[in-house]
Amino acid sequence: MIRIRLRRTGKKGYPLYRVVVANQPDRRDGRFIETLGSYDPHQDPPAITLNAERAREWISKGAQPSEAAEKILVRAGVIEKKPPIVKAKLEARRAEQAKAAEARAAARAKAEAEAAESTEPAAESSE
Repeated sequence: MIRIRLRRTGKKGYPLYRVVVANQPDRRDGRFIETLGSYDPHQDPPAITLNAERAREWISKGAQPSEAAEKILVRAGVIEKKPPIVKAKLEARRAEQAKAAEARAAARAKAEAEAAESTEPAAESSE
């Protein structure tokens, strides 16, 4: 799988990063296919230099950005931020739990109604 990820450069204690396209099994600072740009987290705001056209081209070919690279690509305006899948799953789970709770409440009310009906005739027959 082809990944868009960060390659660490710079001095010890002062990292700079290059945004590169690389095969997933290759090492972080090892072999890569192409350099797309750079990222300097020390500037305020962090400096991003990126060839957006090439990045879009690689993404259209199926390259998957790493989490850190995706954040940088979103900041640079190359891609749009994806809605978190976790929130969608949580909302779906909550909806399912609400339906299940309603079904339990309906079943409980029906059972209570049946129990009340069954005790009423017994009370009338004893008189």
